[in-house]
Amino acid sequence: MPEEVYDYDEYLERRYVAVMERLLQSDPLLDSQRLRAAFDFARLAHSGQVRKSGEPYVIHPVEVALIVAEMNLDSDSVVAALLHDTIEDTGYNYQNIKSRFGAAVADLVEGVTKLTRTEFSTKEEQQMENLRKMFLAMARDIRVILIKIADRLHNMRTSEYWSEQKRREKSLETMELYAPLAHRLGIQKIKWDLEDLALKNLDPIAYKEITQDLSEKEGQHTDFLSQVKGVIASRLEDAGIDASIEGRVKHIYSIYRKMYTQHKALFEIYDLYAVRVIVLTVADCYNVLGFIHDIFKPIPGRFKDYISTPKPNMYQSLHTTVIGREGMPFEVQIRTWDMHRTAEYGIAAHWEYKEGALGDKDLNRRLEWVRRLLETQQDTDAEEFIKAIKVDMFADEVFVFTPKGDVINLPVGANAIDFAYAIHSAVGNRMMGAKINGKMVNLEYHLQNGDIIEIITGNSHGPGRDWLKMVKTSEARNKIKQWFKKERYEENVAQGKSDFERELKRTGISMQTILQDDVLPPALKRMSLITIEDMYAAIGYGGLTVTRAINRFRDELVRLNKQARENPVISEKPKKQKKAISGVIVEGLDNCLIKFSRCCTPVPGDDIVGFITRGFGVSIHRSDCTNALQMQQTGEDGRWVEVQWAEDIKDTYMTDLTVTAQDRQALLIDIMAALSGARLPIRSLAAKSVENGVAVIKLTAEVTGREQLIHLRNDLSRVSGVMTVKRE
Repeated sequence: MPEEVYDYDEYLERRYVAVMERLLQSDPLLDSQRLRAAFDFARLAHSGQVRKSGEPYVIHPVEVALIVAEMNLDSDSVVAALLHDTIEDTGYNYQNIKSRFGAAVADLVEGVTKLTRTEFSTKEEQQMENLRKMFLAMARDIRVILIKIADRLHNMRTSEYWSEQKRREKSLETMELYAPLAHRLGIQKIKWDLEDLALKNLDPIAYKEITQDLSEKEGQHTDFLSQVKGVIASRLEDAGIDASIEGRVKHIYSIYRKMYTQHKALFEIYDLYAVRVIVLTVADCYNVLGFIHDIFKPIPGRFKDYISTPKPNMYQSLHTTVIGREGMPFEVQIRTWDMHRTAEYGIAAHWEYKEGALGDKDLNRRLEWVRRLLETQQDTDAEEFIKAIKVDMFADEVFVFTPKGDVINLPVGANAIDFAYAIHSAVGNRMMGAKINGKMVNLEYHLQNGDIIEIITGNSHGPGRDWLKMVKTSEARNKIKQWFKKERYEENVAQGKSDFERELKRTGISMQTILQDDVLPPALKRMSLITIEDMYAAIGYGGLTVTRAINRFRDELVRLNKQARENPVISEKPKKQKKAISGVIVEGLDNCLIKFSRCCTPVPGDDIVGFITRGFGVSIHRSDCTNALQMQQTGEDGRWVEVQWAEDIKDTYMTDLTVTAQDRQALLIDIMAALSGARLPIRSLAAKSVENGVAVIKLTAEVTGREQLIHLRNDLSRVSGVMTVKRE
């Protein structure tokens, strides 16, 4: 909001009038009383709330409503935009909205609302569930995501009031999610605004340099575009073609990307201009193209026909890059008025107010990718879900053809396997090879624009496991997983069990701990599984990562530890012998996660203490550890527990040693000989020369206990030139 505005009530009224007037342009039958009621409701709900700028909070939903109105959406969308934060940030709920403004508006507001009241294990899991919720709502009603994009746009416009960390986090999310999503929905103008605003926060120096240079050369740009438009207008007028001609300098992020990808300075970027010619008919588009190529010299390979082959976001236009008379290249876009409206507003341009766009078959077909994305990502973890969104929705695309001439669009980097599964899962499962443009190719060949692909099928036994690493699209990956899930259950169980037990051993958690009655069932429930064999099978066919499975068990162990500390149970029964976990008995806690600290690497025989960490169980330190002594002085006495080594220890433990010696030839060879004589596993070794002719060797060895460690230190101390052998 402009700084000179201090009367917020007056400002809000003016913005409300702007919303109403813009909405009336697209919906002459607007119920103005209902719109006013929503405006008043929003003011009341957010009464007393202020933004970081100090402005009344209600300014934000009003500005979002104006953006939504400018998208040409209907009155329900604008009303929902006015109320979009009421469920999340005020005392009102879904039923309050529904009773006043109807179920349609309440559903939109609920769809935009984040899952802020739900606890998640990780930030990535929270982001995934918020995205999944948003896409589920979006699959039912596309207006949810349009309101969400408008919400993000206004937040980015006022991002200067955020902390620097929040600005960078939100700007990165905008660049990676919201701007590409606006592009996928065809809302080009908002996409450009989001990219420029995000760039301003992510690389402010480059943004400032580009804007200053464009400002300084504004007159030069204006003169060039005016000249080009005049030449084109004169030629089209002579030909009797009614056309509107626009010219602009490309937006800041587009220029930035050219500088970054082409490694050029701003003055070396010549393709800065875009001229748009809007005509009445498709035939006029192609006629204008001929005139443009007659007036200016076209650059080979820079012509694209998106009219005959529209982009998945409905975008249609002819693109050609030509060179002007001054030797300056520029892009020309040629389209009809209908195509132009679609290019500006995307999905929103196809909204039908009176009949209701939700029943529009063409719109539903264009949104099929949302439902397909949700269906194929039901069993994925947070990291894979977010990765799939970025690949399936936002990657640059290639357009390829079936032998019958049907167009299939796939992300850049896709191969013939992705193509086969895009046709049908049965085609992919029976695939034996592929011909590209009549020639046999390797399955990993990256498809190029215009390729004609023929899939060779047979009575194949199914896809190979290595295909999971080869494919680009999540659709292909999940169809392959589904085949393995259905056809190879026993093989999956065996493979998954092997992978799980190997990783479990590496983390130091025992299988006996995993199988406890208070650990296994709740962990499986969180993974939506019934038996541990189901978990093994899911790991085996790729539907569940080993890391995610172990993290679920880790979460349960941490929860049990916390519960034991907060609700100690005093029993009159005789105490059972404490079970050792990783060779350590923890006083008062069973089945707890044990972590040996890397700062002091304790081994059996050392005096040890235990510290209850937040989220990682009990950390074991040597009692003389500097870090442990410092933590004990912080006053967190309640988090220290008594620990002791078990009597019969068969495990090995890693410990770090630093050897200081006089630098000489063959020193490292003698050190290695001493280590070899000790017959101990050496996990790492690094040596370097320091000043004054001294060498420092750092190594990590596995020992069964303190006695073995003492023998190792003695062996190293006997090497000629060694001055000290110290534990870390």
